[in-house]
Amino acid sequence: MPKLAVNVYVTREIPQAGLDMLRDACERVEINSEDRVLSREELLTAVQGRDGVLCLLTDTVDAAVLDAAKGCRVFANYAVGHNNIDVPAATARGIAVTNTPGVLTDATADLTWALLFATARRIPEGDRYTRAGRFRGWSPMLLLGGDISGRTLGIIGAGRIGTAVALRSRGFRMRVLYFDRAQNEALEQAVGAERADLERLLRESDFVSVHVSLDESTRHLIGARELGLMKPTAYLVNTSRGPVVDENALVAALRQRRIAGAGLDVFENEPALAPGLAELDNVVIPPHLGSATIATRTRMATLAATNLVAALRGERPPNIVNPEVLA
Repeated sequence: MPKLAVNVYVTREIPQAGLDMLRDACERVEINSEDRVLSREELLTAVQGRDGVLCLLTDTVDAAVLDAAKGCRVFANYAVGHNNIDVPAATARGIAVTNTPGVLTDATADLTWALLFATARRIPEGDRYTRAGRFRGWSPMLLLGGDISGRTLGIIGAGRIGTAVALRSRGFRMRVLYFDRAQNEALEQAVGAERADLERLLRESDFVSVHVSLDESTRHLIGARELGLMKPTAYLVNTSRGPVVDENALVAALRQRRIAGAGLDVFENEPALAPGLAELDNVVIPPHLGSATIATRTRMATLAATNLVAALRGERPPNIVNPEVLA
């Protein structure tokens, strides 16, 4: 198939398989050669004259950026989320927006469990303890943590990832509660999960795992009040979006030991952390690694490229966020 006579921009380097797909399909592909997020001014300049843009969750694509990209037909987001893009503004300008759902479900669910274990069993804390030369032999009271098997797991948001996390609890004989707008009958049948309101879930769960998308209804869904409902022995894990949790309120709750601990893969003002968060010993804070496996990031790259190329060919992208622009 002949190459498309189009000009495509990629805002940051992605796995090679995705770039190869773009170069095979498009006459001109330009990539941000620096391993960093473009500044506002750089992004506004870079999108000019492009037919398609492959962007990242770290790129804020608002009305001004969309106007700068006059004539652009598609912004293909390299992420399952798309809260970084003003989708209504894109739709009003006839620009397709796509994302990469599904491919990162297992990787993110696996990392959620890694955080759950690392937080409850104090593994990073123990690692630092040993590396510092403080380990002097087994002790009956050394770094005691929380049990996991047989406890109650609360899932906030029982979509793809929340369901995958809950299904993994079968090996640990856990009771599962879930909070979601819709009933998840498949999850109920698979693990005996019970749908509950948010307050009940917070009060009864030993582990609360957050898996909702970010919008105005979920911003600070977990704040001081909600943290106050949790057991003092409970743990919070967030692998969804940082602003879903009020990070300052969480720091206060962790510092005062109102909850036992937290595992965060995302942050409210990423990459900045709330003051005091990094100094706490009862929080585990990896740098947004939910989808960070070689296979997953490669699948994200090829799916984003597939979406972008399909839109430029006038076809329906596999993962269109605003299908009304295709009408």
